[in-house]
Amino acid sequence: MGSPLELNDTLLLGEAQGFPVEVFDLERHRVSPVTLADVQDRVFSFHGKDGARIFHLDPVRVFLVQNLGGKWLIWGKALIQSQTMEKKLNADGSWTPGEWTMSGTYRVSEVYDPDYQELFTRRESAPGKSFFS
Repeated sequence: MGSPLELNDTLLLGEAQGFPVEVFDLERHRVSPVTLADVQDRVFSFHGKDGARIFHLDPVRVFLVQNLGGKWLIWGKALIQSQTMEKKLNADGSWTPGEWTMSGTYRVSEVYDPDYQELFTRRESAPGKSFFS
């Protein structure tokens, strides 16, 4: 028997998992684009990412993707600074074998300008997942 473990090149996060919506807002980005200079000194965190997975580690990039109701909006690239895998416990404290949750930190290493963001999201999202389709 083995353990399922994913190796991910995509950090897909919703607001509840810590996606920084206060920084990355599509409408504001289209008017006044977020740049790397705006975020380069910040370390962001995520939590509650279901499943056992390992993200590529700095200096290898992962794509930073916002999950908007199951649709993907790709913002750019990030570098994972830390990651923790823990058993996902039930409300009563018990554990269902195979249930894991991830948390960690990352730095943004590239922010796509709005035009490229739309093009890249259309072309590189998982089938049927592009925010723009």
